[in-house]
Amino acid sequence: MKRRNFLATGAFGAAATALAAPAIAQDVMRWKMVTAWPKNLPGPGVAAQMLADRITTLSGGRIEVQLHAAGELVPGNGVFDAVSEGTAELYHAVPSYWGSKSKGILLFCSQPFGLRADEQFGWLAHGGGQALYDEMYARFGLKPFLCGNSGPQMAGWFRNEINSVDDLKGLKYRTTGLASEMASKLGMASQAMGGGDMFQALQTGALDAGEFIGPWSDSALGFYQVAKFYYWPGVGEPSSAEECAVNAEVFNNLPDDLQQAVALACESLYNPVWTEYTTKHAQSLQMMIDEHDVQLRRLPEDVITAMGKAAAEVIDELRQSDDELVRNITESFLSYRDHVGRYMTYADNGQMNARAAVLGY
Repeated sequence: MKRRNFLATGAFGAAATALAAPAIAQDVMRWKMVTAWPKNLPGPGVAAQMLADRITTLSGGRIEVQLHAAGELVPGNGVFDAVSEGTAELYHAVPSYWGSKSKGILLFCSQPFGLRADEQFGWLAHGGGQALYDEMYARFGLKPFLCGNSGPQMAGWFRNEINSVDDLKGLKYRTTGLASEMASKLGMASQAMGGGDMFQALQTGALDAGEFIGPWSDSALGFYQVAKFYYWPGVGEPSSAEECAVNAEVFNNLPDDLQQAVALACESLYNPVWTEYTTKHAQSLQMMIDEHDVQLRRLPEDVITAMGKAAAEVIDELRQSDDELVRNITESFLSYRDHVGRYMTYADNGQMNARAAVLGY
């Protein structure tokens, strides 16, 4: 099976092009959505188009959103700046890409040994996270919303087997966000890159391993062609939230009903996007095992233990940040994680453990 055409542009594509100001004709606002993804990439590319369509629908057609995939107007890693500067109205990406702006941003996407998809939404909606999310992004002229989640990540694709924590040292590994800092503390050479670049780097040996999203998106990008060992669990990213950010000036100038339409479009997609990932991940993982001889392996216990210690160091450094807002975000995250996590021992974890004891899964 050949790689799909998703690699043609890559997640971090061509150079930026100057964009025109938003066109308004007959009371219709035409917005440009720039994304970090190749067009229609299963998972995030599909979700981005769903969001563009839903904003258009819920606004009654008063906002027409045209999606521009990575590299069409700006490179995938340039969408944050494009919207912040007003050259596009909104973007679809993940917060994990913006650690160079502030380490505090990284907690709104995923955290090593952190929140699951439902917990991540719960933190923002009910645990004070959204106010902190808004405060952080306001620094950059953005209004942020979560709009989906890919669920638990895998540890990734490895060219060779991992038998102990010593096998990680010096390993060239693609990942992003706080997971990259955890990996670095274990002696791995962490690198951030798009899915197409990751395929090529694994193929040539420039990378030894890497994680991208999960079985649905990973199978579409063909990683199983260049690395057969697929490791779990992805403790670096127990979930990975997708976000939409709108230029704050543009958003604030909308009438109240259209602000609510944009917010509702994002919120209403979180669960459908997450559950679609879950369904398609399960189907795709079985397909890769059955049809492509993918070797599914569990990380050794000493590796998971070492990752846990490294993750604790990463979070402790955030707690000691010179930036008060980063400290506040970290403490809010920890409070919610620990409070809900203790409950999950009896709730979801209890149910899953009981089901596994009876059914074996």
